[in-house]
This record gives sequence, C-alpha cells and structure tokens, in this order.
Amino acid sequence: MDPLLDTLARWKPFRAIVVGDFMLDRQVAGDAERLSADAPVPVLHVRSITSTPGGAANVCLDLAALRGTVLGFGVRGDDEAGRTLADALTAAGIDASGLLIDPARPTTLKQNLIGLAQARHPQKMFRLDHESREPLSDQVTASLAAAIEAALPGADVLCIEDYAKGVCSPALCRRIIAAATRLRVPVMVDPARGSDFSKYAGATTMTPNRTEAELATGRSCDDAGDVTHNAGLASTLLDSLRLDACVLTLDRHGALLLERGGKPLAVPTIARQVYDVTGAGDMFLAGLAAARANNLSWLDAVRFANAAAGLEVEVFGVQPIPLERVHQALMVQSRGVGGKTRSLDQAVVEVAAVRQSGGRVVFTNGCFDVLHSGHVTLLEKAAEMGDFLVVGLNSDDSVRRLKGPSRPLNDQNDRARVLGALESVGCVVIFDQDTPIDLIRALRPDTLVKGGDYSKSTVVGASFVESYGGQVALVDLVEGRSTSGVIERMRSR
Repeated sequence: MDPLLDTLARWKPFRAIVVGDFMLDRQVAGDAERLSADAPVPVLHVRSITSTPGGAANVCLDLAALRGTVLGFGVRGDDEAGRTLADALTAAGIDASGLLIDPARPTTLKQNLIGLAQARHPQKMFRLDHESREPLSDQVTASLAAAIEAALPGADVLCIEDYAKGVCSPALCRRIIAAATRLRVPVMVDPARGSDFSKYAGATTMTPNRTEAELATGRSCDDAGDVTHNAGLASTLLDSLRLDACVLTLDRHGALLLERGGKPLAVPTIARQVYDVTGAGDMFLAGLAAARANNLSWLDAVRFANAAAGLEVEVFGVQPIPLERVHQALMVQSRGVGGKTRSLDQAVVEVAAVRQSGGRVVFTNGCFDVLHSGHVTLLEKAAEMGDFLVVGLNSDDSVRRLKGPSRPLNDQNDRARVLGALESVGCVVIFDQDTPIDLIRALRPDTLVKGGDYSKSTVVGASFVESYGGQVALVDLVEGRSTSGVIERMRSR
C-alpha cells in the first residue's frame, strides 16, 4: 500500500487560517459571434453574470473542499463587491469575520469578460481590475494582526496568500510569522511576484512558481527541469529565509522539493489537458497545507498538492477540488502497481468522487473465474448504464464455499487483474462473504446489475437499492457461454 493512499484513507479534518488579498472574481459571460460595426472588436452579448471568491478567498474554498475548517483574514471595501464576497464565503462555510472593512479602499474585483467560442467553448476575452495596491494604514494593519494572533491558538496551519494588493506588508507578515512560530503553527506562503522575499523570513515553507523564484534569486530556472540546477534556486531561498522546506512549482516539470538537510527531489506531475491555469497556485498551497496538517511527509504532501493543482488546470475558471477527487486521482496514478483493485474504503472514496462530478455508479458482482465473452458482454452493458462500474469479486475462500473445493482455477489477485484490464471496469473490490450485501450497503450504487438467469427477487441487495431510489437491471446472458461450460470443455479435451 502506498503510504500516501493509506494516510488519505484516514484523513482527518483540520483548522486553517488564511491571510492575504481577498478578491471577488466576476464572470460576465455570453455570446461573442460578431464584430462591432464601429470598431474591429468583438461584441459580447451578455447572458449571465456570476461572482465567486478569488485570491486568498479561493484558498479558503480550496481548504474547505479538503475538509478544513477555515478562518479568513484580510480587508474588503465598504461596497457591493465586498458584501457579495463576505456573503459567498459565509455561504460556503468559511468564517469571514476576519475580513475587516476598510472604507478607504475598494474590494479587489476582477471582472472577466467570457465569450462562447463557436457557441460551445468559453474563452476569456478581457479582464477589468478594480483594486488598490496601496499598503494598509498602520491602524488597519495593527487591528488585522491582533485578530490573527488571537485566532492562532488551536490552528493546524497558517497560509499566507500574497497577491501584492497591500495586505501582506512586511510589518504584518513578520508579526504573524513570529506569532505562529511561538505557537508552533506551521506557516505556508504563496509569495507575491517580486525581488524581495525577506518579509517571509522564518516561515515554514513557501511555494514560488518558476517566474517568482527567478525574480527573487536573480537566477534562471532550467527549462528542462534539471534538478541540480533548480535546487540552487531553492537552496538560496531556503537558507536566506530560514525555511524548513522550499517547494518550487515548475509547470509541466511538476515541483522540486528541498528540505533543510535533505537532497533535492523532483516530484513529477501527470501530463494533463490544460484548459485554464487560473487557481492552480491557490490549489497547490491549499493541498500542501492540508496534507501537512494531516502529518504527511514533505514528499507525500507535495505529491498530494501536485495532484490537486493538476486537477484544477483541467477545468475552466476556479473550482475547488474536493478531497475525494484528489484521492481518486492518486489512486489512478497508482494503478501501475495495483491495477484497479481497491479496498472497500478506497472504493467508497472513488465512488464519492464520481458522484461529486455528477456521475452515476453501477455495481455488479461475481466469481469471474475464467473470463469469457459472456462476462465481457455483461460488464460492457453494465458500464453503459452509468459512468463508473464497480465489480464485486468473490474471494478464493468465498468461491470455494459456493462452487466447491476445485474452484477457483485462478486466484483472486489474478482474477482481479484480468477484470481491471477491461476498459468497462472502473474498479474491483474483493469480498470474502458469501454475498456482496456489505459492499452494496457501503457503495449505494445507482444501478445494480445481474445476469438474466436471476429474477429481481433473487438479486442480493435489490430491495435495498430500490429503497433509496436506485435501479435493478437484468442483462440477458450470451447463449452457450458459461464458466462451467468452459471448464467442462477444457477437462474433456
């Protein structure tokens, strides 16, 4: 078992504090099908206007999606955007009482104009920024720092998300980092782009991207992702800022981890279809913080954060990635070792991820001792009834009790491996009981499938599935195809 997957199966809630530049992202979307008559510019026919928390507020949502209890600290203006931002955070379960109202500045608002390309694909056309980059007044800074210090006891992690909008001043950063250090609360920093990172000195770790690391160190990252070369940048930051670890995020090259006293480690990412990189840095910081709050090693924490950020770039706009989705992605990455075989606990996580994406779960079960075309047909038809097929597989002991001491011909690991090679199969769960009722109760499939040699009244779990609105489906058997028949023919020859 991968230690990371084992920890994820025992994931615990945590308490996180987020300090930084809170923003409101507003999407003005519509059709962009023609040019203006008075200038060669596209015309946006507005169809919808939506608002979502952005910047440090997005980190709050990401942490909440990873099962964190989150307290946000920053400033907002006394305006409509500020009220909308606070209300949205509160509705998402975020404690937004730490957003101080500063009448002297507007709420940072990023207004995105989004047109549908070919009436199907959303494409960002333009962005309007309403913001102030002036530092907070000494009075507001002092009030904000005092509120953060009061909230630190009992926190598992402090995240600083700096977008250079004036909140994360040197005075504020140094004060809250010192307070967190006294209380042994780890501090994770996603720095603002700039040449001076000294205000973050004493933090536990920071996660600069390629450009930020280059500006801060005056050195260039290696375009090919050379570990030794890029470790030089990480080492400079580690030593000059007295960090415990430095994590460089390097786009397609994944991340580079350097712990104090350790060797630099390249943490590769999975190649993905990049749709929109917006929010990937926020998701990486949240993933790293959540993982460390769950006592993962630095290496496993970076693996987790990498997977979370990778999922973020596959969606348009900013969408928090739930824990189950990240867990599922890491399980898929591990298939080279264990194929699609899952424990019941792992299958529960994978099924939850499917449902959070709006998918339907299908379940069927059997011995599948000698796989034949009848089995394949059943599994293909079952898979067509939903988005993810879970196959319950009788263990060797269970098969012997059902079929006799001469069965199975193939052991449970071989049978699971063969099933997992089928495209129709989402995952395989081995069970030792005579019936799969415990699996069915735990997974609560949307559709339960069995062969046509059963009637609904004889399908184990049918009444339970129908009790919550699920369906039971019977699939016609392929004539002349059965495991017993195959075995008999083999023996007669």
